[in-house]
Amino acid sequence: MKKLLSGVAILSMLCLAASVSRAQDSANGEKIYKAKCAGCHGANAEGKPAMKSPSIKGKSAEEIQKQISTSPKHAGVKNLTAAQVTDLAAYLATLK
Repeated sequence: MKKLLSGVAILSMLCLAASVSRAQDSANGEKIYKAKCAGCHGANAEGKPAMKSPSIKGKSAEEIQKQISTSPKHAGVKNLTAAQVTDLAAYLATLK
């Protein structure tokens, strides 16, 4: 019984750590978004039609990386690391 309780406690701690880690990724993604993306895509990633900037809410890391690497409009963010793009996608996924 003691081993079972220890196993449950360890599993609970791992789940909590993973949850906190994702929150940190999303928080870092929010910082990146505000610094590098909000000017064109809006404060809430809703896009700015007058600037012909689309909504980017909920975009995956793959979609973001593809746009950054293929669009000349994104020259200022081509230096983002894969981890930063993943964090950015984590933040965009939180927007409704």
